[in-house]
Order: sequence, then structure tokens, then C-alpha cells
Amino acid sequence: MKQETTAEMQKGREATEMIDEEVLERIIGKHAEKLGGLIATLEEIQRHCGYLPEEALRMVAAKTGSSLVDVYAVATFYSYFSLKPRGKHLITVCLGTACHVRGAARVVDEFERQLGIEPGETTPDKEFTLETVNCLGACALGPVVVVDGRYHSKVGKSKVKELIEGAISGDRADIDIDDGRIFPLDVNCPRCNRSLMDAKNEIDGYPSVRAIVAGARGHGLLRLSSLYGSRVTACEADILDGEETKMLCPHCHESLVVEQDCIECGAAMAAMMIKGGGKALVCSRRGCGGHMLDLG
Repeated sequence: MKQETTAEMQKGREATEMIDEEVLERIIGKHAEKLGGLIATLEEIQRHCGYLPEEALRMVAAKTGSSLVDVYAVATFYSYFSLKPRGKHLITVCLGTACHVRGAARVVDEFERQLGIEPGETTPDKEFTLETVNCLGACALGPVVVVDGRYHSKVGKSKVKELIEGAISGDRADIDIDDGRIFPLDVNCPRCNRSLMDAKNEIDGYPSVRAIVAGARGHGLLRLSSLYGSRVTACEADILDGEETKMLCPHCHESLVVEQDCIECGAAMAAMMIKGGGKALVCSRRGCGGHMLDLG
């Protein structure tokens, strides 16, 4: 491990002492025999702990027979994972080219000034963590800021205070967004990291997201709109309305379903990694439009 990363993990040792080893053992055991089980294990540990503690990574390596180097490599490959405790509220600012030329760096400076921290740091009261990413796939609406999983478009310095106060008060309303179908996402498989985008088959005027869907009557290709919030789909499989399906990557054929339930219907969600960081989650139940973004 890199020296600076080890130092960062050392800061979290006090928190790792509070980890419930029995809970971690159950999580590891649940995914141990599954293909792609390591990623699913780390995902659930992070949801339980809020990040990936060093002791948890060591336990995963010991219980699965994997080397700590391999476990650490997966934990650092995906930007979704964090080796440090995060604050109650996560603020992510896009610094991609389109956002940068529209003043995203000044927005970051203002967040730094008001929160008293730099990107990658958490406030002393554990309320806020500030991060930056290279691209969130919403170039036309930059500068883009994500607060607790909610995207805010065309953010200027004057909006920073409002976003911070909104997070504290629990106001999760989107800002400067008139259409519920907000912007297109660019997603990859969380298992093999290959693109799920299908440029030859557009939906809503953008490349669709391609997956394999399987139900009681068989399986076939499923194409989803890449516009976050759109419920338009095209399915070649014979799936019953209301049926909970299994969604697979068309490349590695690994399951995209994660151990997280849809808040609308309770079915399992399917996860896709967003280029630049985070996850897009869509409900696996036919006819349910449940979806969410997870930047935490």
C-alpha cells in the first residue's frame, strides 16, 4: 500500500475498533460463493460502515483467501469506494473540461472557504465531506454539483451557501432543473468495467444502456434510457408486468443486482457504475420506474 494511504487508514483505527465483526462475517459469508462476490462484499461493508476500514479489508482477505493486495486493488480501483470515513453529507463537484471552463474551480474554492476543508477532507464535526471528480456525464449543465446524491446544474459561487444550508435542513429539492429527465449518464458494468452504452440504439435521443434481463419465461436484451429519470425502455424478453427480474452484464454475464431495495416497490436494485464516479441504481421489477444515484 502507498505510504500516504496507510497513514489515512491509520486515522480511522479508532472507528474500526467499533466494527461489529459478526456483522462483517455475515456479509462476507453471504457473497463468498458468488461470482463477483468481492465487489458485492465491499459494497455492503461500505453501506454498513460508511467507508472501507482497514480491519474490514484485512478480514475480507482472511475469510475469502484473497491477498490483501488484491482486496485493496479492488477497493481503490472504483472511485465509489472510500478508505476514509466520510461526513454525514457528501458534496461532489465536477471538474471536467465543460464544468471547468464555466467556473467549477471557483465553485470548489467557495466550498473550501465556507466549509474550511479541501477536496478529500471532512469537516471536524463530521458533517460534510468535499470531493471532486473528473466527469459526471452532465457536461451541458455544468458546473454540476452533487449533494447527497442529488444533482444541481449550473451552480455558481452564489449558490454554494444555499446548497450547504439545504443539506443541513434536509431540503433535497433540485435546483435549476425543469425536467425530471435531467441528463444522460455514461455507465459501465461494476464487475468487468466494460461500457454498457449502446450508441447504435438510441432512446430519448441518446445512446441507450444495454443489459440482459431474465425472467420466468426466458431472457433477452433490455435497453434503458440513459437519461436519468426517464422510464423509457425497450425489452426483447417476455417479462410479465410486475415481475422481479435478474439483470446481467451483456459482456461478462455477471449479475448487476445489488443488496439494496427499491424505495418504491421493495425489489432489488441493479447497479451500474457512472463514468467519473458513483453508481446509478435502477429497479429490477418490470414496470417500476424506481431509480436513484449513489455518489456516497
